[in-house]
Amino acid sequence: MMHTVAARPFAYRFDPAVTALVVIDMQRDFIERGGFGDALGNDVSLLEGIVPTVRRLLDVCRASGMLIVHTREAHRADLSDCPPSKRNRGDAKLRIGDTGPMGRILVAGEPGNDILPAVAPLAGEIVIDKPGKGAFYATALGDILRLKGITHLLFAGVTTEVCVQTSMREANDRGYECLVVEDATESYFPEFKRAALDMIRAQGAIVGWSATCDELAAAMNGVHR
Repeated sequence: MMHTVAARPFAYRFDPAVTALVVIDMQRDFIERGGFGDALGNDVSLLEGIVPTVRRLLDVCRASGMLIVHTREAHRADLSDCPPSKRNRGDAKLRIGDTGPMGRILVAGEPGNDILPAVAPLAGEIVIDKPGKGAFYATALGDILRLKGITHLLFAGVTTEVCVQTSMREANDRGYECLVVEDATESYFPEFKRAALDMIRAQGAIVGWSATCDELAAAMNGVHR
């Protein structure tokens, strides 16, 4: 069944049967104190604030039977998939692979690499460990979506201007029709989030559309606004 969302810059139409929700990197390392985001000197409470909305979005999409994909930025224990240019950049207190309060930073299997319990994957949902910022780079995501017959993607998660926007641009280049849920994504820098959303929607949805969780839910529940 087709749904029409009162999105920006204009209406977005999708069928849940060929749509996937992609929730980007809702991990302890980015959202909780003691993780990588905190080590970089960021106010992690800004990201924590979207957790209830992401949970609601998951509930709405799960109720429709939509395919759900979660990603984690995760590196091998030997860091063989983490370029030195990524690990060494900046002046963080802790770098990727260093041991922090939640184990080794951004290393697969460590406690800090886990997705927050409130938005954790359910049995049968897809979890993608990605070594880069984009969800398609060096992962099986593209093959999974193709085999599932997916044509449309909804995006949520963190951070808006880095991993979310990168993944959305990758998807756009692959021909997917993409929408980011505005209040289910966040940045450590509010002005960066605003700029990223503007860039995504510019020039007639050059990368994709945006809408709020309420707008998406209204469309899926048959409420016309």
